[in-house]
Amino acid sequence: MKTKTFDCVQMKRRGAEMVRKQLEGISAGEQLEYWRKGTAELRELQKRLKNTS
Repeated sequence: MKTKTFDCVQMKRRGAEMVRKQLEGISAGEQLEYWRKGTAELRELQKRLKNTS
């Protein structure tokens, strides 16, 4: 029997809980800005990684 060294479902749940806590109590507009900023940061990271390959 294999021993699990990584549980992707557990990781997903921890991430979702972290985001829920960050968005707790802020307005819909602020939430939208949170997601826009995160998307922009991710796109910039992807660009940098693509250019270093």
